[in-house]
Amino acid sequence: QVQLVESGGGLVQAGGSLGLSCVASGLTFNTFMGWFRRAPGKDREFVAAIRWGPGHTYYGESVKGRFTVSRDRAKNTLYLQMNSLKADDTAIYYCAADRNGIVSTVRDPNQYDFWGQGTQVTVSE
Repeated sequence: QVQLVESGGGLVQAGGSLGLSCVASGLTFNTFMGWFRRAPGKDREFVAAIRWGPGHTYYGESVKGRFTVSRDRAKNTLYLQMNSLKADDTAIYYCAADRNGIVSTVRDPNQYDFWGQGTQVTVSE
C-alpha cells in the first residue's frame, strides 16, 4: 500500500516561486511518482514525473523549463519546485504513484494507482 501526504501550497504572485512536497511510503525502485494538477473546469493535467529509483524525469510542455521535479529517497519525499509562476498555474496539485509504470504512460493519470489529498496553488496577477 502506498500513502502520500502533500504540503507546501499557497498564494504567490505571478513571477514568484513555490515548492511542494509529498511524503510517500510503500514505494519501489520502479515506481513512477507524478505531479498532476486540476484547474477549475478543466481535466487533470500532467505536470511532471520522476522514476523513483534511477531519477529519470519527465515534464509537461506547459511547465518545462520552469518547474523541477526531484526526490530524496532517504526521506521518502518527492518535490516540485515551481519558478516563474503564472496565473495559468493556479490549480489543485496532486502527487500520485504508479508502482508498475512504464515510460509510455507516464503522462496518463489513469495509470496512477495512489493519490495524495491535493494542495491548492494560487497565482495572483
